[in-house]
Amino acid sequence: MTTNEKTTALDPDAQVVADQLAVALPGGLSGLGVAGVREFGRQSDAQIPAGPALHTVADRRVSGPHGEIPVRLYRPESDQPLPILLYIHGGGWTFGTLDGGVDHLCRTVAVEAGIAVLSVDYRLAPEHKFPVPIDESVAVLSWLRAQGTELGVDATRIAIGGDSAGGNISAAITHLDRGHSAPLAAQVLLYPATEYAVERASWTENANAPVLTAQDTVWFWDQYLRSVDDRTDPRATPANADSFDGLPPALVVVAGHDPLRDDGLNYADLLAKAGTSVQTLRLDGIFHGFMTMPGLQAQARGVEAVAAFLRSTLHS
Repeated sequence: MTTNEKTTALDPDAQVVADQLAVALPGGLSGLGVAGVREFGRQSDAQIPAGPALHTVADRRVSGPHGEIPVRLYRPESDQPLPILLYIHGGGWTFGTLDGGVDHLCRTVAVEAGIAVLSVDYRLAPEHKFPVPIDESVAVLSWLRAQGTELGVDATRIAIGGDSAGGNISAAITHLDRGHSAPLAAQVLLYPATEYAVERASWTENANAPVLTAQDTVWFWDQYLRSVDDRTDPRATPANADSFDGLPPALVVVAGHDPLRDDGLNYADLLAKAGTSVQTLRLDGIFHGFMTMPGLQAQARGVEAVAAFLRSTLHS
């Protein structure tokens, strides 16, 4: 599907949420400022229903380059070591926790894919700018590989993934991790930010989209990056990488009503042109952030695709 196709109307259930958000966010997320956007995130998470129960859900702390990193391990019941998804949450690098929509998503994927999930609570910008969230996520990946047996997981079957900013970090880590003796088995990129404010069709079509506007996108980037030079650093904007060879199989999920839609589609094309196996799911009736909004039609379709992809790549 080409990146310049027009999107359809929002799904009816998504339109209801969009109308509510228009009232709650008259100035967009960026209009709230850092403290305000974090409070908005906390309030939103408090409204998310509990996700499915699992055999084990355990909070741990991992030593990292900037201090201890909170993580949460989700594990279905199994007598055998399970494959695992290392999950990195979104929130514009500026807000987000292990709770709420992220917790619900991790629980659901663990159950439906029959895998363990490890969620990472990295330090946030602007107090901890690029590359701190990447450094911390890499540290957790290294810990996961070293502690796999103790955790009851198979460290030779690790996928990495995340939503939005978490998709950005995940994509960056696949490049940094290339050549490891136990390569990552898969990557799941949910409406990832992969380049700094490139004005593709979706950037203008969805400049005032629900949840995330083009102005919000630039604001979040500017909270995260240290300088103009970081905008083309491939660790920050993985679409600028010199090579896309040797990366793990990918699932890229994008939303039709999202300024980042074409970032994701372009990144999927870059992977495919380098010979990476890529599945792309474009859901036109929805907006950015939907994967952590359980109850939406598009969220259910997205979770189904993620679970099917992880079953096929991690259980084969």
